[in-house]
Amino acid sequence: MKVDVHEAKSRFSDMLDRIAIGEEVVITDRGESIAKLVPVSATTKKRRKFRFGSAKGKFTVPDDFNGPLPKEIEDLFW
Repeated sequence: MKVDVHEAKSRFSDMLDRIAIGEEVVITDRGESIAKLVPVSATTKKRRKFRFGSAKGKFTVPDDFNGPLPKEIEDLFW
């Protein structure tokens, strides 16, 4: 993941979440890389919550996933 220094300020929590699962984040300033945030290997293995693709084949998304909610549930939001 690459982010501009200004974007990094506003997305810091999101960046830390991604680093915690093993991703690296490169911070740029005017298009030039100025820093790389990487996980600390010993703690990352303990804190890793999931790995991308680890649930492949374990569930399927229903065809009506994006369909409208039942009326009684929809009414709770209005």
